[in-house]
Amino acid sequence: MPSLPAGLSCVSIAAGIIHVFGFEGRDVNISCSYNQGYERYEKYLCKNDCDYSDVLITTLKKEKGNYYIHDDTRRRVFTVTISDLHFDYAGKYWCGVTKRGKDLYTEVKLEVRKDRCCNTYICRGNRPSTCLQQAVITSDTKQKGRLSFNSDTNTSIFKVTISKLTLRDSGPYLCGVQRNSGVDVFSAVELEVKKLELFHISGIVGHPVTLQCPNPPEQRDKKMFLCKGDQHNNCTDIMENRRKFMLHNVSSSCFSVTITDLEAADAGTYYCGSDSQLSYIKIQLTVVSTDQSSTVSPIITDEQITSLTTSPHLTDVTLFYILPAVLALLLILVFLLWMVLKYKSRSKKVDGVGLNVLNSDVGMISNDIHELQENAFYMNISSPPNMSNHHDIYNNILYRNNLSQLGNM
Repeated sequence: MPSLPAGLSCVSIAAGIIHVFGFEGRDVNISCSYNQGYERYEKYLCKNDCDYSDVLITTLKKEKGNYYIHDDTRRRVFTVTISDLHFDYAGKYWCGVTKRGKDLYTEVKLEVRKDRCCNTYICRGNRPSTCLQQAVITSDTKQKGRLSFNSDTNTSIFKVTISKLTLRDSGPYLCGVQRNSGVDVFSAVELEVKKLELFHISGIVGHPVTLQCPNPPEQRDKKMFLCKGDQHNNCTDIMENRRKFMLHNVSSSCFSVTITDLEAADAGTYYCGSDSQLSYIKIQLTVVSTDQSSTVSPIITDEQITSLTTSPHLTDVTLFYILPAVLALLLILVFLLWMVLKYKSRSKKVDGVGLNVLNSDVGMISNDIHELQENAFYMNISSPPNMSNHHDIYNNILYRNNLSQLGNM
């Protein structure tokens, strides 16, 4: 540790005053130079009168709290970095070099300024260099299409609201803040838009209906809710009426709400879940006076839904009517298949008999023609032609030709 006098009157100043300023919440660097020959000497930064208790950091311990020191012996400059500046950091500092006798000091005056932002904005994508030029909305424009801008100066937070979300709105975004320091600050946001299945349910007057609402593990600490209204962010919570709306079957993934003794006034739009922003479902309840089971039919919208079930009693009634109908239909199909196979079997037998008869007739005709040709040939050979009788020769030739044509048939 350097040997320091009680007051600065005994301190020699090797250089002029160094003026440094920084911004609140940011870092600042204080660089101090020294002469050749002091490369291996201890350096330090102190405040006020530079007493022992005023020494903030030395090169013997390079990091201490918000302070960090680095000695560049080639350039003969040591630099102290103060991080996370506050206004009470402003004031007079000393850069010191330990040596025999009196240490060498350089006076430093630090000024801390408020880092006011001049503009806030949001852009799509993840490229900070072009974010401001491609901003979808800025603090100068409070409303732009489906986007609205709102900032709170007390909490230093700004919000951008996108109404009527679509799947095309999904993707990465950057929130940017311009600062006096010249370096913009960014925070990344990943927006995911999911589809929602809107369930239409028909309940019966005087009967109960059970709704199953999502309750994922990551939302377990959130308050479970069931509200009624046209919009999920502006609906009336009705869970306080425990007699009419009974909460039960709470698990790590869902919970159930039974609406007892349905009335016509219970019809309308409901939302339930464990998070009104991320995990909820939408239900359109219709109350009818006829005795019929609840039905569920999905309609695709642009919000998220997890699951929905109806009363187990209604499910049992539905199965009671459906199963006998399915079995009867299967029996009819088996009977029709048996009739078709039987008809095809008869057709094959009849066709086989006809084919045998036809083959038999063709064989008989062929044998008769063959016998006629042999007789004609025998007659021609055994009876020598009578050259003087031209009529016999002509008749014989005509007879053989007729036999030949009959054979070709």
